[in-house]
Amino acid sequence: MTRIGRNLFVSLALVAAVVTTAAAAEFPSKPVRLVVPFAAGGTFETEARLIAAKLQENWRQPIIVETRPGANTILGVDYVAKSAPDGHTLVLHASSIVATPQMQRTPYDFLRDLRGVAQTAEVRYVLAASPKIGVSTVDELIALARKDPDRLNYGSSGNGTPLHLYVELFKRAANINLTHVPYKGNGPAMQALLAGDVHLVFDISLSIIPLVKAGRVRPLMVTGSTPLDVLPTVPVFNVVYPGNGIDGWHGIFAPAATPKAIVDQIAADLRTAVLSPDLMKRFHDMGFESTGVTSDRFNEIVRSDYERWGQIIRANNIRVD
Repeated sequence: MTRIGRNLFVSLALVAAVVTTAAAAEFPSKPVRLVVPFAAGGTFETEARLIAAKLQENWRQPIIVETRPGANTILGVDYVAKSAPDGHTLVLHASSIVATPQMQRTPYDFLRDLRGVAQTAEVRYVLAASPKIGVSTVDELIALARKDPDRLNYGSSGNGTPLHLYVELFKRAANINLTHVPYKGNGPAMQALLAGDVHLVFDISLSIIPLVKAGRVRPLMVTGSTPLDVLPTVPVFNVVYPGNGIDGWHGIFAPAATPKAIVDQIAADLRTAVLSPDLMKRFHDMGFESTGVTSDRFNEIVRSDYERWGQIIRANNIRVD
């Protein structure tokens, strides 16, 4: 490269940096759209509205929460992936966002078209057993499964859902066999567990803990890196099987080409919002914990989870119904 060429390259790089910095300084310059790719009225819409209200206090711009459900959340995610990469269109999703494109065709390339902005919360799952199978610990469950490999089954909310994938992850880590019985939703799967029609369900702690307290199910294991406060003696997946556990989370994504300066600004503001005392309490009451993990670390988690869920999906040839 000639001296003139090098100087031109440096000049263009400086101009791009100045433009990006200026864009970040002006963000947000118009209303921000926060897309929820799930049905209206659910936990995700509530979470999005709590976050939007908190951000709006600082941003001085309206934040429009818009539900765009459909096609296993693909419609809402695709809308954001193809939006202008200026930080004004975002999507709130769960950790299942990394699994969906590995189980069915999507109009976007997840790793190419989306960028993690921040993790907003950690979601804890609990492996629960029907008292009818007579086990009280995960070790007893594993012993029973190895003694009679064809006996035990588990319910889920459908093929490819977190309730399905978490048990498949556990099966691989524990080297046992469990037969999958898919239902159309979490509610029917849980009813089947309570009726004794299935032996196990791996569901979110908010759903399981009241049943544990009522003595209707037995908790065997929890996801996460530390014991669950309300189940302090129940083993932690990531501790029992190091390197195999995958934590559930919620997070916000933007189009991949969104300038890093804007992404980092949004991430910092999101962290302040979700770690505020009032949002931490509201999130806790909804069954998950505020985290505020910012962009670089969040994207490391996203890519790691993409690979590990991909291994489970490919090994079991899992496809969405």
